Amino acid sequence: MNLPEIDGIAFDGDPRPWLIAGPCVIEHEAMALELAGAISNLPAVRNYRFVFKASYFKDNRSSGRSFRGPGLAEGVRILKRVRDEIGCPVLSDVHCREEIAPAAEVLDILQIPAFLCRQTRLIEEAARSGRILNVKKGQFLSPEDIGLVIEKIRDAGGSRVIVSERGSVFGYHDLVVDFRSFARMKKFGCPVILDVTHSLQKPAALGNRSGGEPALAGVLARAAAAVPCDGLFIETHFTPAEALSDAASMLPFAELGGLLAQASAVFAAVAGMDTNAGTRL
Repeated sequence: MNLPEIDGIAFDGDPRPWLIAGPCVIEHEAMALELAGAISNLPAVRNYRFVFKASYFKDNRSSGRSFRGPGLAEGVRILKRVRDEIGCPVLSDVHCREEIAPAAEVLDILQIPAFLCRQTRLIEEAARSGRILNVKKGQFLSPEDIGLVIEKIRDAGGSRVIVSERGSVFGYHDLVVDFRSFARMKKFGCPVILDVTHSLQKPAALGNRSGGEPALAGVLARAAAAVPCDGLFIETHFTPAEALSDAASMLPFAELGGLLAQASAVFAAVAGMDTNAGTRL
């Protein structure tokens, strides 16, 4: 079984936009395998380079009583099975330096959570793993601030970095996406993608958990494709209302195919435009 190659700065010359998609957290093994297979079989997914995302552990919870996932050892075992059986690259968050070595044995991409994007030793250790890093831009950072994060990674020997825009704090319990940020962050020489569903979160708005507006996912995805960005990050679930984490913000799987098809049409239209600018932002 041949996995898609992920290497180089682009990172492999594949012109398709990234699609990082999956549930917020691994709820159980069967669901992870079923959802990864279902996403990979969507007709629109052939227009993207698909990476399955599922967190083995969720440290950033509104309540200490919230479900956090199966943990590192069991979660990585499940993701390895997804990788081997579905044939797609896999991604999960890392939260501390001790997690990086065992996670990097399986994961194709290590994700630095938004609230940890300034943790220097974590970032340096992740960079030394040799894996691709997906850095979530903190809700509290300007687009220019992410340049210092990328500098830390490069100084530690890392070269393959994706930056995920996930909205900026807008008052209490709300986020807003500034689409100017994509052009400003692309100047650092990394792919920049939009985390669609987290950008629609309403942090802690439901008291002991976050709210969200997944009905607007298509609006943000199409807008980001028109910028254009370099891909989309979308958390999805067969029955979001029953999900054990981020139930209010995940996109129902039944809507994912249509959203991806629409965004793909926008990506294709923008790629075909002659802007006479010489450089595609």
